[in-house]
Amino acid sequence: MFFPPIPLIRKHHIIKKLSEHGAFAPDSAVAFSDAGIINPDGFRGVTKKLLRSGELVSCLDGRYYIGK
Repeated sequence: MFFPPIPLIRKHHIIKKLSEHGAFAPDSAVAFSDAGIINPDGFRGVTKKLLRSGELVSCLDGRYYIGK
């Protein structure tokens, strides 16, 4: 049985959307909904993993930017 790699697809979607919006530093960080990320509150595990690895950095106001 085949299961699509949903977490990997989600990771690439988040990184792509933040890149398109130029979110590479705290002053250019954007909220997931503003970046056009589908279902911004879904897949919290993927978001947490990206935060732990440093690939994604969170601002205190709910905005994110690409860390690495």
